[in-house]
Amino acid sequence: MGRSACDVFINHRGIDTKRNVAGLLYDNLTRMRVRSFLDSMNMKPGDRLFDHIDKAILSCKVGVAVFSPRYCDSYFCLHELALLMESNKRVVPIFFDVKPSQLMVKDNGTCPPEELKRFTFALQEAKNTVGLTFDSSDGDWSKLLKNASDAVIVNLLEVEEERKYARKKR
Repeated sequence: MGRSACDVFINHRGIDTKRNVAGLLYDNLTRMRVRSFLDSMNMKPGDRLFDHIDKAILSCKVGVAVFSPRYCDSYFCLHELALLMESNKRVVPIFFDVKPSQLMVKDNGTCPPEELKRFTFALQEAKNTVGLTFDSSDGDWSKLLKNASDAVIVNLLEVEEERKYARKKR
């Protein structure tokens, strides 16, 4: 079996988190030699957005969903989250300057009902997953990065163990 294109897919709302938690986590994981996907780091002009991102999600082992105040305003964020959940990926939620109860899919009239249903289900699944919470006004950034990186590594190791066990059973 070939190696996946990335081990970790970082799902985030760029304008809220690209220059802080998502970017810092990507850098930290990269230093740890964990192959991570962050759109601004792994895509180039001319790449087909959905094709490239969907392929990365389907090939990753673990997803990190960085929820932020404007996360649910983004169709792309919700699409990525739904695909992570539908493909049964392990997802580590990070609630950045937002409480899980504040996250809601909004119907602005432009999204088909079946998509709204997908997004709502995926968001509910993520909210029901143990995650990390962080308040940027008084939180310890180094502690957040350590805890998030540790959570990713633990989940990667567990996914690898599950895959080994599944191969042995065949």
